[in-house]
Amino acid sequence: MLKLYVDAATRGNPGPSGIGILIVGKNIYEQLSFPLNTNMSNHEAEFSALLRGLEEIIKRNMMTDTIFVYTDSKIVAETIDKNHTSNHKFKPYLLEIQTLLASFPLILIQWLPEKQNKGADNLARQGLKKALDNK
Repeated sequence: MLKLYVDAATRGNPGPSGIGILIVGKNIYEQLSFPLNTNMSNHEAEFSALLRGLEEIIKRNMMTDTIFVYTDSKIVAETIDKNHTSNHKFKPYLLEIQTLLASFPLILIQWLPEKQNKGADNLARQGLKKALDNK
């Protein structure tokens, strides 16, 4: 079993953004933070965090485990759960995420309260700092 925690931090809406990814499993505890290169809304950054988290798991060839994904974005969790969005800005993210999800035998995406996602939140803030430093 593998747990993936994802979060985003944005200054302004839209604005500079960063993402945080925490991968936890047997013999792994990996903390990743990345700046995002374009200004975007917080929701778009949250989708980007999930997308990058899935890409990181694929890159590490860890798709065979049961994967639990945790996000504090209700919009992201509900969009993926319903497999639909009417928001034209979210559709490209949903399509990319759907493509990646096909690589996983069992993946469950769940919303959790922000206070339970502190690890990914701190990493997202680090990513935002990197984005601001790059300006």
